[in-house]
Order: sequence, then C-alpha cells, then structure tokens
Amino acid sequence: MRRNVERAREVGTLILLASSLFNLAQAAAQVNRGLAASSVTSAPAQPLGPSANMPADLGNDFVIGIDDVLAIDVWKEPDLSRKSQVRSDGKISLPLMGEVQAAGRTPLQLEQDIASKLQNYLAKPKVTVMVEQVNSKKFNILGQVTKPGAYPLSLAPTVMDAIATAGGLRDFAKQKNIYVLRHNPSGGESRINFNYKEFIKGGNPAQNVKLEPHDTVVVP
Repeated sequence: MRRNVERAREVGTLILLASSLFNLAQAAAQVNRGLAASSVTSAPAQPLGPSANMPADLGNDFVIGIDDVLAIDVWKEPDLSRKSQVRSDGKISLPLMGEVQAAGRTPLQLEQDIASKLQNYLAKPKVTVMVEQVNSKKFNILGQVTKPGAYPLSLAPTVMDAIATAGGLRDFAKQKNIYVLRHNPSGGESRINFNYKEFIKGGNPAQNVKLEPHDTVVVP
C-alpha cells in the first residue's frame, strides 16, 4: 500500500513538472512572436533605390530627352510613383499633376518641378527621378548596311556595335573606307576613318571609336 502511494506521488510530481515546462515553452514562444512582430512593424520603410537598369555613366548635367524612360518615385506614395516614357512633345503624364515638361530638364530639375507641384497635395513631398533608359541620344548609320537608319546610342557604343545593330555589311560594302562624321563644337565636321577589314584581323583597335550623339556612320 505504501509503495502504491509513493508511486502515485512520483507520477503526480512528473505531471506537474511537465505542465510547468509546457507553460514555459508557450510563454517563450509568445515572447518571440512579439519580438518578431515588433521588429517588423518598427522597421522604417525605405525609398526605392536606383534601378539596376539605370545607366551608370550619367552625370549630374544629363539632360532628359524625347523617348527616355524615367522612373519617378514619390516617397511613401506608391500610387504616385511610376515609370514613364517621355513623349514626342517632351512631356510625361503624372497623377494629380497632369502634364509635366520633362525634356530639356535634368533629373534634379525635374525632381524639383514635381515636388513643387505636389506641395498642393502633400506636406513635404520627396521625389526621386531616375533615368532607366537613354533613348534620346541617337546616331545615324547610312549606306551599305542591311538596316540603315537612326538608332539609340545605348544600343551601339562603338562603330562595330553600330554596324552589328544595323544588321551587318552588305556584299558590296567598301569595308576599308567606312568613316564616321562628327559635328564639332565650332560648327564644322570631322571625319574618323574605320577600316573594317583591318579591325577584324586585330589591327589598329583604337579606330573602333566610341560614338557620340548625332554621329553618322557612313558605309560606302
């Protein structure tokens, strides 16, 4: 009889211990959930960072042009943030503000313009304008190529890139006599010769110059 009583006491003690451990585990879980929720809700929201597609070589004096693609971010206002391509009239359309002149402005100037217009609706608007694609800077390629025409400079930074973008040389192209016409600040034109045959054989790599806006590649 005494043995049965002792055994019952041992079982009761184990049950109480197990119950205490279970209650402690539940309390710890609730604390952890509370900390996790606190860390999530207290973390300040961050503005959109620069786009991975944003050209890295744009300076502060870059002027937005027609067909450029812009990413406009209004801090904490996702309904006002969007991507927009500059139309042929040089403008973009934005919520609340309507038509906004973009061409001829730098990104910083456009940020200030948009922020000024938003002051009628927001207390202290913070605006970021990023140029995601530069389509306004173009070059021309003429003559014996498959697809002559005007192309965005971003597609073809060099003479060889320009030829490839235009579909390559035609059969009767004078490969040794290709040249680039470039407008000088003084108003005249300079001519930069490019010998395609020489270049593809590894000769004179410096002749594969980096193109500039409004350059014309001529393939006789």
